[in-house]
Amino acid sequence: MNNPTSAQMIEHLRRANRVAEAAVVEGHHPFGAILVAPDHTTVLLVQGNVDMVNHAELTLMRRAYAEFEAEFLWGCTLYTTVDPCAMCAGAQYWANVGRLVYGVAERQLLALTGNHAENPTLDLPCRYLFSQGQKAIQVWGPIAAVEAEILALHQGFWRQPS
Repeated sequence: MNNPTSAQMIEHLRRANRVAEAAVVEGHHPFGAILVAPDHTTVLLVQGNVDMVNHAELTLMRRAYAEFEAEFLWGCTLYTTVDPCAMCAGAQYWANVGRLVYGVAERQLLALTGNHAENPTLDLPCRYLFSQGQKAIQVWGPIAAVEAEILALHQGFWRQPS
């Protein structure tokens, strides 16, 4: 199983951030996710955040699991703007998506949001959650080349009055 290049990771994370921007325009939190095929080029699905329990990654994983075979999904990569929460990482694990690339660490987001009622973060990195399972999901992130642009979207959003 070959891995995505740094250039592919950056390109897809930027696309996921554009999905997050679109989610904000639709009145949702600024999170975006995309699923990329094993060729590391073809974007199969895109998803912005919906609400507090239908995060971008969770909703995307449900769709992917319904549309594709588990063996195929193992070769795919989930790209997401922020380190997935426990709920979303669990969905990736159960959907059988074998790779993950995220732009910003959860702790970086927490530093921006603080104890925000609409973003009560969990200090549980996806790597830890995956390490407790039986599948060797590959993880890359945070990716320094896109951190500033992803965080810029969050800075503007979380400072708005709720």
